Amino acid sequence: MAVLIRTRDVPSARRYDAWREIVCDTLGPLDFRADPDVPLRGQIDAGRLGELGVGMVQTSTPHSVHRTPGLIRGGSPELYRVLLPLSGSLHLVQDGRATRLGKGELAVYDFTRPYEIAYDEAVRLAVFSLPRELLAVPAHLNAVAIGTDGGAAALAAPLLARVATDLETYEPASAARLAGVVTDLIVTTVAERSGQPGGDAQARTLMVAIHAFIEANLGDPGLDPATVAAANHVSLRQLHRLFAAEQTGVAAWIRHRRLERIRRDLADPVHYATSVSTIAARWGLVDSAHFSRLFSRTYGTPPVEYRRGKSSGWHADTSHARAPSPH
Repeated sequence: MAVLIRTRDVPSARRYDAWREIVCDTLGPLDFRADPDVPLRGQIDAGRLGELGVGMVQTSTPHSVHRTPGLIRGGSPELYRVLLPLSGSLHLVQDGRATRLGKGELAVYDFTRPYEIAYDEAVRLAVFSLPRELLAVPAHLNAVAIGTDGGAAALAAPLLARVATDLETYEPASAARLAGVVTDLIVTTVAERSGQPGGDAQARTLMVAIHAFIEANLGDPGLDPATVAAANHVSLRQLHRLFAAEQTGVAAWIRHRRLERIRRDLADPVHYATSVSTIAARWGLVDSAHFSRLFSRTYGTPPVEYRRGKSSGWHADTSHARAPSPH
């Protein structure tokens, strides 16, 4: 990862301004608040894992970062962020919820909405940024601590910690594949924890199983709502009702996941020699013309042009590019 700022490398008189510039200007706009009479110590690193942003924040100085309604502007990144303290703790506030997030716990927040992150003790924090189209987070799950002692979160937490720590060691091809694994684990964790408060735990468990079945069978061109219902021993009507609670449809979700898998493969240099139509067919979209229309309508560019744009950066020298701030 690139070191965005290491306070010991900055003259003491410049540290607060330099930290504020990184926090507020690199990603921004954000509001940084701290006591200027308290010595500022810390380091911020950032890098990429495929289409995911990965950051590390280390600091022992009390301060806070705010995204206020007045700072949210059109054109800001459409992101969700996942926080994982590797040591220490922090306060996260969004949508009227205030959470103290401790070592080993996960939390998600929506970058497009106001939030506050406050540090009042020494902390070492891993931060993952995901494009909103990869993750659907119910509003009631924003800024909620997710325990990692069971379920998908128990798998996600140690993997995210290791990835953030070892990011520089991954080759580009491995990083692209690993990004898919990380994203899938985060998506599964959110799906597992996203039932309505006080809702039916059995229904939530069923939805995790249904999502897993869909993911495992995306390559089958015959995958449709009736197949999903039969395989999970529910009626078609019940299946549609379960997906309606997630504000989507079964067929729309299958189509979305297929397109996302195809998009990832088109961006992966490992698959450069594989034709676009072969990749699409691999994920169940065997009609090339239909697939091309779907892809263009969803992502605003034809699949061939999308791949060409990604491939131009596979061998580019990005050593001087500024990585995005993890806040």
